[in-house]
Amino acid sequence: MYEAFYNLSTKPFSLSPDPRFFFGSSGHKRAMSYLRYGISQGEGFIVVTGGIGTGKTTLVRNLFAELDKECIIAAQLVSTNLTPDELIKMVSAAYGLPYEGLAKVSLLQQLETFLRRAEAQGKRALLVVDEAQNLPAETVEELRMLSNFQGENRSLIQSFLLGQDEFRHTIQSPGMEQLRQRIIASCHLSPLNKNEVRSYIEHRLKEVGWSSRPVITDIAFELIHKYTGGVPRRINVFCDRLLLYGYLEELFVFNPKVVTLVADELAAESAVPEKEITVQPERQIYSAVAVNAPDMMKKIKHIETVVSSLEKSVQDKIRLLRESISLLK
Repeated sequence: MYEAFYNLSTKPFSLSPDPRFFFGSSGHKRAMSYLRYGISQGEGFIVVTGGIGTGKTTLVRNLFAELDKECIIAAQLVSTNLTPDELIKMVSAAYGLPYEGLAKVSLLQQLETFLRRAEAQGKRALLVVDEAQNLPAETVEELRMLSNFQGENRSLIQSFLLGQDEFRHTIQSPGMEQLRQRIIASCHLSPLNKNEVRSYIEHRLKEVGWSSRPVITDIAFELIHKYTGGVPRRINVFCDRLLLYGYLEELFVFNPKVVTLVADELAAESAVPEKEITVQPERQIYSAVAVNAPDMMKKIKHIETVVSSLEKSVQDKIRLLRESISLLK
């Protein structure tokens, strides 16, 4: 809608992870270096944690775009609350192996055969587990057990674990000592600082042909950082709405007044009228934050939470679709 008005080739602030828009903040550069280091080592676990919307999935998409497909067989899981047996089925499905009706022993034998065949062909298997904070401790332990499949010089499968902040507590729990000993690198993604927010926005705009139209003033950039807390996904939501507002109002300069109007608009949309609170108790938390919090960032967080929930729902549907397709083969 606003793309033609501002002469942009496409939407610059889509919520879908896209390697083209990868922005190398100091934290993301460090995380990418750890992932590349892990690839070069070909063994052990790499752990990347961060809050909702800090760019963990985008990081992996960027890594996948770099991988040599002739040498590395990569698979990605977006985990839900899986049991150890369900995990093995998911891993099998991710590598295109049959799993319906097979006992766990058969699944593990089949997976080991697949991994050894890959090694014989000069290939390595990489497993990326996203949303790892959803996994029970016993399922995380099952992941560690997969690393016991050993080739001549190293493990037949390498795992990268991505999760929200609480996943660090899982790793540090008493029963995770063996897993901790196999983690060769770990890093945590923090929100972008004020300067990085500006660079992030300009980077995404330039990728779609922006040439300083619309103009974003210095103070406007600072306010965007304030309202979004420097979280990339929140920035995307905010800036997409900012461009839409600018298009509807035919604006070519985004000043503090415009940014504040958009922030107020988003906050009003996330607020729930008090009379609705008693209808759905689970919404009380969100509405209370939206109505009472003095900090606009807390109000916008509701939108981010809803988006995260929708993304998880989509991933679950994709998993079910893959399972259905597998049954038809």
